[in-house]
Amino acid sequence: MHGHRLKAHPLGPAQEALPAPCAADVLNAVRDAVLCTDVSGLVAYLNPVAEALTGWTTREAVGRPLAEVLRIVREAAPERAADPEARAVTGNDSARPSADCILVRRDGAEHFIEDSVASIRDPEGQVTGTVIVFRDVSRARDEAARVAHHARHDPLTDLPNRLLFADRITSAIALARRHGRRGAVLFLDLDHFKPINDSLGHCIGDRLLQSIARRLLGCVRDSDTVSRRGGDEFVVLLPEIEHAGEAGFSARRILHALSAPHCIAGRKLRVTASIGISLYPDRGWDAETLIARADAAMYRAKERGRNRYEVFTDETSVRAAGRSDSADGPRRAPDGDLHRRNGRPEVDRATAVPAGEAGYAVATGMQGTTAWS
Repeated sequence: MHGHRLKAHPLGPAQEALPAPCAADVLNAVRDAVLCTDVSGLVAYLNPVAEALTGWTTREAVGRPLAEVLRIVREAAPERAADPEARAVTGNDSARPSADCILVRRDGAEHFIEDSVASIRDPEGQVTGTVIVFRDVSRARDEAARVAHHARHDPLTDLPNRLLFADRITSAIALARRHGRRGAVLFLDLDHFKPINDSLGHCIGDRLLQSIARRLLGCVRDSDTVSRRGGDEFVVLLPEIEHAGEAGFSARRILHALSAPHCIAGRKLRVTASIGISLYPDRGWDAETLIARADAAMYRAKERGRNRYEVFTDETSVRAAGRSDSADGPRRAPDGDLHRRNGRPEVDRATAVPAGEAGYAVATGMQGTTAWS
């Protein structure tokens, strides 16, 4: 609309910026919102889309200051965004504001918008007004946010996935190195989840994983991260701890929380977990190494009876190396003397407790309690 010739109108200064009848017909037909002002910044015209977005009719808005009709604020702070009319009048044709602009409708409703603004000039090149074209992008932003969230979160539990966890731990390690802080990684694997999943069905298994995810979130601080790595594996990042004992305390709290029955589809399901812990800077500054060492410590917890935690030590490292050298060793610790049918552990369908596992002790400092009731 640069260079559009305005038709002079005797009704007042704001009316001088009204588009000619033919141009008005075109503007009324476009899908974007269009608003025109005169050189004084008074509203001269709104097309129907602009009326709907601002909540002002042309009759009500004409002659009013632009800032009253087109109230734009920034998302990050409730301050007003740069006045689009001022940008154009100062000669900054086709200027655009930042992408976080929100249009506050007359009734208080808010819409994210994208806009462009240009000055309207007469044949002599003098600015006689501005034209602002804007559109509601709220739905597009919501969809983009949904897609971005899905790419970085587990679809079943909505916990951060590997990608987001990698970002979180990398940032946490960098801050710890800069400020001399300590942190911990907890690698958690559920005990005997597969027979539960196989015997009761994947739908029950999925709901159990969701219940476990909620309990894990209830055991940590807002600054911590709980991530699902896949299957029945979870990783917890504790980015700020004063001493190693805090990681052990968190592990005990998680084990205690998970030991309570999960009420799903009329069943009280019980499940425990084995947890491995690696500490930084004690065990390095590399995220991949810390996770691998927490995983190795988790294996050690499995070997020592499950439903417990182990902290990575040099002995853990030696044992992990021995496992990796074994060509046919299982990835997970064997199931011990579980009663089996067709190669799979038998499971009590009422409680999901693997047969032969009732009553084994919790070796995590919670002596006297049992994993299964």
